[in-house]
Parts: sequence; structure tokens; C-alpha cells
Amino acid sequence: MSGRLGARRDEQVLDRRDAVLLMGNPNVGKSVIFTELTGVHAISSNYTGTTVSYLEGRFTAGGKERVLIDVPGTYSMTPTSEAETVAVRFVESGAKAVICVIDASNLERNLCLALELRHCNIPIVYALNLLDVAGRRGTSINDRLLAAELGAPVVPTVAVKKQGLDELMRKLDAVLAGENPGRGFCGSCDACPYGQPRERGAIWAEAKAIARRVSGKSAARPGFADKLGENMMKPFPGIPIALLAMALLTGVVVGGGEALRSLLLEPLVDGVIVPFFRFIFTRFVPEGMFLNLLVGEYGIFVISFEWIVALILPYVFLFYVSFSFLEDSGYLPRISVLFDSVMRKLGVQGGSLIYALMGLGCAVPAIIGTRASSSRKERLVISAAVCFAVPCISQTGALISLMSGYAWWMMPAMLLLAVFVFAAAALAAGKLVKGTVAPLILEVPNLLMPEPKAYAKKLAARMKNFLLEAEAPMLLAVAAASLLKETGALAAIATAAQPLVSRWLGLPPEAVTGLILGIIRREMSVAPLVALELTHLQAFVGGAVALLYLPCLSVFGVLVKEFKLKAAAAISVSTIALALLAGGLINQLGRLFG
Repeated sequence: MSGRLGARRDEQVLDRRDAVLLMGNPNVGKSVIFTELTGVHAISSNYTGTTVSYLEGRFTAGGKERVLIDVPGTYSMTPTSEAETVAVRFVESGAKAVICVIDASNLERNLCLALELRHCNIPIVYALNLLDVAGRRGTSINDRLLAAELGAPVVPTVAVKKQGLDELMRKLDAVLAGENPGRGFCGSCDACPYGQPRERGAIWAEAKAIARRVSGKSAARPGFADKLGENMMKPFPGIPIALLAMALLTGVVVGGGEALRSLLLEPLVDGVIVPFFRFIFTRFVPEGMFLNLLVGEYGIFVISFEWIVALILPYVFLFYVSFSFLEDSGYLPRISVLFDSVMRKLGVQGGSLIYALMGLGCAVPAIIGTRASSSRKERLVISAAVCFAVPCISQTGALISLMSGYAWWMMPAMLLLAVFVFAAAALAAGKLVKGTVAPLILEVPNLLMPEPKAYAKKLAARMKNFLLEAEAPMLLAVAAASLLKETGALAAIATAAQPLVSRWLGLPPEAVTGLILGIIRREMSVAPLVALELTHLQAFVGGAVALLYLPCLSVFGVLVKEFKLKAAAAISVSTIALALLAGGLINQLGRLFG
């Protein structure tokens, strides 16, 4: 079982009739199976005409190389969100076969989708996954009887331990060869082009009846993981556990990032990389503006390494190490349930907290992720709050680097400011945006130790995406800073902006660089401040302005795509105004009270 990434356009994928669809409810282990069958993980494309992503890879099945598509998780062929709509479109587009993954620990709910797919006239194989979790809860399932009920092969699997995957491939090969194709009668799912839809209630009744016939329950004491998972959603000990988890996350990112930066990356950059490039360029390039652009004070081959590699990269890496662990363990949905009542008071449901946490990585996927929300109002409210007060990890790393050089209390104070502004922005947006917010309906997965191979590949994919997607804009910002410095434009802009930057904000004229570069990348609003000799008040004011400053170009672009230009412009203008207002007030009050 090996594979490689497909490199075709979305339209070409959908035209291929040898594709195999990997389908199932959310959090049933599809991604682990996808990883094992194809050898790739979490490399996604957007479905044509949408920003909903799916995974695609290649594997060998039925004696030939085929496309395996990990379809967005769905509960039903009657879609209630855009992600589910995309799942239905994949089925409508046709495929050679479907692998439907069923969560054995939640059999009845998963059987609803299984029954609907059975009637869509596509050969199907069922992977009965998470049997270890079901067994731990005292549930046993007769897979042969379930296969008879569904009219298609059912293969017991524990994907994280690679159990049953070879048998799954053998059954898939047989289905592709025409043996026991598992085709049902048309007419189950609402979107099915082959017949009339059935009542949803009838499907639930059939799923419940089948689950009773094929499964048995024995007395079993809940395991430690099950009890811990339940307790994490209760105020006690859930809140102390959440505080401990956040403290550990902060410790790993801040402490570990500072150690990586000071012990490894800064000596490497300042002692090896930058001197190497200065030695090379000074030998072949005459003194003057061009040499300064390359290796001068703001040279591209100086500040690109100092800002991007030494200043930002260690914090980004350790954030993704920690966040991916929390994500794969199933902890994030539990935080959403735990703080649902708090988020309700802000005008959104607890599930929106996941998007805010995603925004700590980058606001772009956080905003796109809100497409799974139940209403446009909720999408706009949480997207606005993320843009106002949730710094991306690159920006957070730069803020940590800035604050750590002054006083221990400055970063916690900045965090409190971010929380206050997040709450205020959510409340204000909730009042301004018309609409309703539905109750919390959230899939809470099993609490599991992340599978090492899938975890490592997800981490590698995220770092690769960061390097590919973030590095180019950051290098553009570095080049812009160098040009502004060497052409004298920076000094001219600083003079023109003196009333705002120096008098109102109390910052040195050079700080205007951050206001310019922050338009390209948010972290670049902080990076120029690190090299300046600032007072404690100036450092905090500069950090506050950078925290609240306008979304970068990539965030503005996705806002326009998701909510149109008017909403994107309103959010951007409001963030600029708030950043300058808050920064100025902090400066004036700080100077007033000494």
C-alpha cells in the first residue's frame, strides 16, 4: 500500500471514473486510513467553485493505479453545510467504488450514512473502524451479520494499529473486479439521481434496528481515557484541565521557542549564515545601494534570516507540534463543549472556539473553517473576532520575542488585552449582524493518543504549507523594507507620519516600517520593532498596535471571497482604527501615570 500525491486539477479528478471515494462521518478515522493506503497525509485541494477542501492521493487497487479521495466528513446525503454538499457532489459525480468508514463505537448514527450510500448505485466496501474503542466500552459487533444486513463486504479495522487494512484492500480488489459489488436499490438519499428519496425518519429507524440485531452489550467499566474524556467536558475538573493544557501549550511554545531561538537559531544566523552571505556578496558586488539591498542593515540576506528563521520559525514549529497533538487527541471539541455557555454570551456557540484556536495558527484556514457553521451571522461574528484580536502564530512568535526583552508581565498583559478585544469584537459584531445562532451540535470524538505516523505527517505537511504559503509574502515584505530603507522612502514616510507615530503613539520614527510591512504579513508589523531600542511603554504600545492592526493581504483576500468586499473593508478599516486608537490611549495613559 503505497502512493503519491495526485497533481491534477480538481475538474480532472472529478472526470476520472477510476476514483475511489473514502467516506464517513467526521472523526471516524478516515484520514488515518487515507494515510496508510496512499502514503500521504493532509495535502488538500479545494473543490471547484468552493473553498471546501478534500484530500487526494494515489494507490494501487484492483490491479491498477487509482485515485483515492478523502471526501469531507458528512452525516447524511441530505446536506446541511457546504462541506456536506461537497460530499454529496462527489457521489453524484460518480466513482469506481466507495470505502465507507463506520465508527463501531457509534454504530447506529454511522449506519444512517451507510444505508444511504448503499442505495447510490456505486460498489461499496465498509470499514468497521474503532473496534478497540467499542470493545473497551463493552460493545461487540457481528461483522458478518452486518455485512448481510448492508449487502456489501464489512471489514473490521483498527486503523491506528494498521489492523484489517490488508483485508480491506483485498475486499476492495474483489469489489472492483465485480465480485459482490454491494449495489443497492436506488432511492435512499435525497440527492440520489436514481430514484425518489426516503423519509429521514425511516432511515434512522432502519439503522436503529440493524444496530440492535448486529451488536451486543456487556458490562464493562469505563477505561481511564473514557472517564477522562467525559470529565474534560464538566466544569470540574474540566476547567482546571483546560487551564493546565493552555499553560503547558504556552510553556512549550514560549519556553521551547525561546530556547531554540537563543541557543540554536540566533547563533546559527548571526554567526554562520549572515557572515557567509556577506563574505560572498562583498567579494563580487561593489559597494553601493545594490550591495546594501543584499547584505546591508536591512539587506534581504540579513533580515530575511534574522526575522523569518531566528525570530518566527521556532515558535511556529512548536505551536504546530502542540496544536496538532491537541487536535489529533480529540481534546479541542471537548474545550468547545466546556466553554459553550461562555461563547454563547459572546453571541456564538462553543464550536466557534475551535475556529478561534485555529486562528492562532493562521486566520485564513480559521475563516474558511467557519463554512461548517450553521449560519452566516455566526461565521461573520467569529471571523471578525479572529481578525481583531487573534494573532497568528508567526505574529505571536514575534510578539514573544519583542516582549521577552523587557518584562515578564508584558506578554500576559498582551494576552489579556487580546481576550478583552476578542470578547468586545464578538459582542459588537453580534449586535450589528442580523441573523440567528443555532445550538451547539458538535461531534465529540474518542479521546485517543495520536497515531505517531499520521501525527508526524500532519506536522510535516503543516510546516511545508507554512514555508510555501508564508515565506513568499514574508520575503516580499523583507524586500520592501530593504527598498524603503535604501531609497530614502522610509525616512520620508516617517517624517510625514510623525504626528501619528511619534506624538500619538509615542514610538520612534523607524516604527513606521512595521505599519507598512504589516499590510503584507501580520508578523512583519512586529519584527522591525525587535531591533529598535524601545522603552517598556513603547514596546507595549508597539505590540498592542501590531496585535490589533489590520489583517494582512491574504486574510483580506479570503474575507472578500467569503463575505464580499463591503464586509472585508469594514473589518479592515475597523481594525486599523482600533489599533491606532488603543495604542495611542495606552501611550497617553502610560505617560500620564508614569
